[in-house]
Amino acid sequence: MEIPPYPESRPLTMTDKPLLDRLFDDIQPCISELTFAGLYLFRHAHEYRLSTADDSLIVLGKGYDGIKYFLPPLGGDVPSALKILFADGQTLYGADDQFAARYLTGEAVQITELRDSYDYLYLREELATLPGSRFHKKKNRISYFTSRHIFTVTLFSREHLNGCLDILDKWFQSLMKEAGSSLHLEVEATSEALQSAEELGLGGIVVIINDKVVAFALGERLNRDTAVCHFEKADPFTEGLNQLVNRDFARLLFQECRYLNREQDLGDTGLRNAKLSYHPIELVRKYSVKYPDIKDFVALY
Repeated sequence: MEIPPYPESRPLTMTDKPLLDRLFDDIQPCISELTFAGLYLFRHAHEYRLSTADDSLIVLGKGYDGIKYFLPPLGGDVPSALKILFADGQTLYGADDQFAARYLTGEAVQITELRDSYDYLYLREELATLPGSRFHKKKNRISYFTSRHIFTVTLFSREHLNGCLDILDKWFQSLMKEAGSSLHLEVEATSEALQSAEELGLGGIVVIINDKVVAFALGERLNRDTAVCHFEKADPFTEGLNQLVNRDFARLLFQECRYLNREQDLGDTGLRNAKLSYHPIELVRKYSVKYPDIKDFVALY
């Protein structure tokens, strides 16, 4: 399906996967949003649409706060594409340090750090082995779980779909009292990820007790050195299970990758503390960017 030139656009569809896969392979992105599955599964949540500007592919979206944005242009003439979008008053979301250093210089630019959107980057081997005293509490909780349950951990396949959907529903029900619209959208995306995992190129693991799925995790390659875990859900009433599925996703999958990106915390204090407790080696910074006066931007080029 043809992608129209900006300001026209069309919805993101499954048929766009080969194009986006090729662009991401060329770019080797660092931020977790920039995979086809990451975009496609949240196409409703963020109203993702595609457009073009000077041979760049443009992904237009909208945040949970309703603010419209565009993601870093993919391929083509990036500076020219930025001029077109900024001139129309659009806001760039998801610029990382490398993109900002290359394309976003000058005093007139308004760059805002998005701490709630920073990705957490870990050494995959550390998550897989939990070495040393820093991970003592994680190992204790896994030991608590393994000493009380007879379980198996296996790779996700279609036969596990219904069990994973059941545990997703159980997880959601445990949070319903505090559920906002973003949680509903996350459940919708997770459900579709499970149902379309093979088509989307996602890999995963499941934890099984007494022939029932009690936890799962799904992810994919982000770049040559990094995998990304998009979804991880576990029975909320089974102590140590979250730590086990976290460890075994890193242990069993993407063993050729040095790093594991576990996405952002969205400002949730509990989630932030949990992610920090695994000792990330880096927080992948993301920024939103505006040029109040496009003349200042054009002058740079």
